[in-house]
Amino acid sequence: MNKIKIFKGKYFYFLLIIFIASAFNYFSGFRGIFPIDSFLIFDAGYKVLNDFHPFRDYWSITGPFLDYIQYLVFKIFGVSWGSFVLHAALINVFLTTVTFNFFSKLGINKNFSLLYSVSIAILGYPSVGTPFMDHHASILSLISLMALILALKNNNNFYWFVAPLLLGFSFFSKQIPSTYLSFLFLFIILSYLVILKFKQKTFLIFILYGLISFSAFVLFFVFINDIPIKNIIMQYIFYPMSIGEVRSDTLKFDIKNSILQFKFIYFSLIPSLVASFYLIKIKKKNYKNKVDIIILSSFFFSIFLFIYSQLMTKNQILIFFLIPFCAGMGHYFIINYFNNQKLIYFLIFIIIISTVKFHLRFNMDKKFMELNNIDINLAIDGKEIHPKFSGLKWITPNYPKNPMKEVSLLKNTKEEIDMENKKKIIISDYQFLPYILNLKHFAPNKWFDNLSVPNKQSPFFEKYKVFFTKKLKEQNVKIIFIVGKNKINYLDKIFIENCFTKEDLNEITFKLDISNC
Repeated sequence: MNKIKIFKGKYFYFLLIIFIASAFNYFSGFRGIFPIDSFLIFDAGYKVLNDFHPFRDYWSITGPFLDYIQYLVFKIFGVSWGSFVLHAALINVFLTTVTFNFFSKLGINKNFSLLYSVSIAILGYPSVGTPFMDHHASILSLISLMALILALKNNNNFYWFVAPLLLGFSFFSKQIPSTYLSFLFLFIILSYLVILKFKQKTFLIFILYGLISFSAFVLFFVFINDIPIKNIIMQYIFYPMSIGEVRSDTLKFDIKNSILQFKFIYFSLIPSLVASFYLIKIKKKNYKNKVDIIILSSFFFSIFLFIYSQLMTKNQILIFFLIPFCAGMGHYFIINYFNNQKLIYFLIFIIIISTVKFHLRFNMDKKFMELNNIDINLAIDGKEIHPKFSGLKWITPNYPKNPMKEVSLLKNTKEEIDMENKKKIIISDYQFLPYILNLKHFAPNKWFDNLSVPNKQSPFFEKYKVFFTKKLKEQNVKIIFIVGKNKINYLDKIFIENCFTKEDLNEITFKLDISNC
């Protein structure tokens, strides 16, 4: 009877968490648009749906994991904005339920576990609301860290298997923070072997199983889709490394960048820091104490690697969901090594303040999507563009005071492209256009900005040039439509100079005839 009650109790908590994680993400996902980010994975999923694959058919420096997950969601639920947001909502649910289970297994009261999980549900994926590589990468890396901690705490073979698997999927969402965490995890595993005095090594087999399973999964997709491995290495490893070197050289570790903008994360670390002094002071450390020191070390170093990775992206801050995670870890160390109720109250205060603050800033004002200074009430229904976008509040930073003008221009653009009978592709931040036009020819790029494509000073420029022009010829493309106020600058990277004719179609659309190129 008691077991039934416990099961019903957990069942209720999980249902509540799933509802909250889904509701907040759907609310945010239908609230405003930042074209270059909002449609990136939408277009990638649609490309894969049409047998147009990353690395093989389009240049991509961001992880293919999102492209294939979105493909599966579109395949099952159909192509629509709702199924697009569903992808992000599922990851948010995954993060939130795993977090609740994680803290429960650490021995934290289920009501506190619920509090930390709900906070993560609000601060996690809803900050963007739609699939985005930075969120996938950070969330999967965090879940991998949770698996590592549970593996260390219980020497559980399942978690030893899962940790490298998740870290691999994080890497194929975006290269960081998983790359940095991989080196940390290796050091942690070696430290754990020292504690075991190298006598018990069975867990290493399960880590190996995890690595082999991930490798087999990747190779399956590579070979079944005939993706050249050399393309993956060039596009996803070597070229991004060249970007990372430049960013690393220009990184600023000043008070504002390194301290103030992450202050709530640092505040949430204080209880763990206090408890760590009591843990370290224990003279006769048993096995549990030694393992907890390793857990504490992996926790602290991982958080700082997350922060470093965030600084490297030079993007809006998205890792505020680390605050409730840090609070939960602090709770664990407090109840085990420094039973001070005041510190728990401090954690609750930090959780409430930060959750409300960042919910208003990112979920309501949509700061991550550059919409924080925009009146969302001016938005119009996305069905004005296409029925599949019904319910989407259409407003972008491009036409913040007159979204109807933007919609009218896009409708006119759609008509102009539709009338063109020659084989054509579209280069645009509005990457839903191929879908609503039912096009089967695609631009050989995942997205179009100053970083995703090598410039003429890059050592990868010539390789990109060959790749781009080759893909145009394979599709027998004669017309390129460039849609977007600033996208005409992309001409510098098309490399077909002095052989095309240009025609202005409207304020945001240009037509390039490359028939003679």
